[in-house]
Amino acid sequence: MKSFKLIFTLISIMSLLLLAACGNTEEKADKAEDTGNKTEDTSYTVEHAMGSTTIEKTPERVVILTNEGTEALLALGVTPVGAVQSWLGDPWYDHIKDDMKDVEVVGVESEVNLEKIASLKPDLIIGNKLRLEAVYDQLSAIAPTVFSDTLRGDWKENFKLYAKALNLEEKGNEVLAEFDTHVEDVKANLGDKVDQEISVVRFMAGKSRIYYTDSFSGVIFDQLGFKRTAAQAELFAADNKLGNLAIEVGKEVIPKMDGDVLFYFTYAPQGDQAALDTAKEWTSDPLWKNLNAVKSGNVHEVSDAVWNTAGGVLAANLMLDEIEAIFEAK
Repeated sequence: MKSFKLIFTLISIMSLLLLAACGNTEEKADKAEDTGNKTEDTSYTVEHAMGSTTIEKTPERVVILTNEGTEALLALGVTPVGAVQSWLGDPWYDHIKDDMKDVEVVGVESEVNLEKIASLKPDLIIGNKLRLEAVYDQLSAIAPTVFSDTLRGDWKENFKLYAKALNLEEKGNEVLAEFDTHVEDVKANLGDKVDQEISVVRFMAGKSRIYYTDSFSGVIFDQLGFKRTAAQAELFAADNKLGNLAIEVGKEVIPKMDGDVLFYFTYAPQGDQAALDTAKEWTSDPLWKNLNAVKSGNVHEVSDAVWNTAGGVLAANLMLDEIEAIFEAK
């Protein structure tokens, strides 16, 4: 009888342990389902510009090597341990600096500090083929590395890749859906104001460009439904070395900068006086002053960081807010 009771007791204990184990497994599955991600102990493979990379678990220490990628991480709720310096700011853009206080600088997009990156012990590195193809193997020796292909106005494709690499695809889809809703809200609020022809100009040290439909600002204006002038369409059809991104022009082309509304920004890192002088020289030129947009008071100077250089989802949302405010004030 005692043996029977002992066996019964052991069976009861084993049943309780089995039930507890099942509960823990279900709890983990529920958590994974809630976050939209795989459980942390499940590896996953990401296809990217340099091939495929297997990541053993959801990354916790991420180094990001593009400006638009930094914005992607922050939008996904991830603070990187290291990031390339912003093209403007000291060292970060004003609109992200409060979220980057403890982040280490690891160089700039075109030249990263490999020793610094290694010292941060990352479990994921995200970069870009256009910028850093030459050091991809060295980065991969430090940690699993995922590269986007290029850097153009349509930041969404890169964003989706980064979200997948971070094992945050569902959160990424939510961020993109919120942005698209923002676009539709602004478009609805502006009504027939989006039927106007807009022009976008950038000044740099000794250079001036017209930015077009494949630029960061251009993609957003296109989503909103704004038009471009026939003169600019002809200009880009004749010279498309940079596709529909931008074209460098001389002062004789200033008349083709015209539109119903003209926006311009100046790339002047560390207050680059040469760039500021270029902007002043061009906007003081008689040809500029003769533009219909200038004479009608429809010229707006905006931030190069937000409207062009940052290139990510946070800047895109800020730009939408600024467009709405500018056109509603007219």
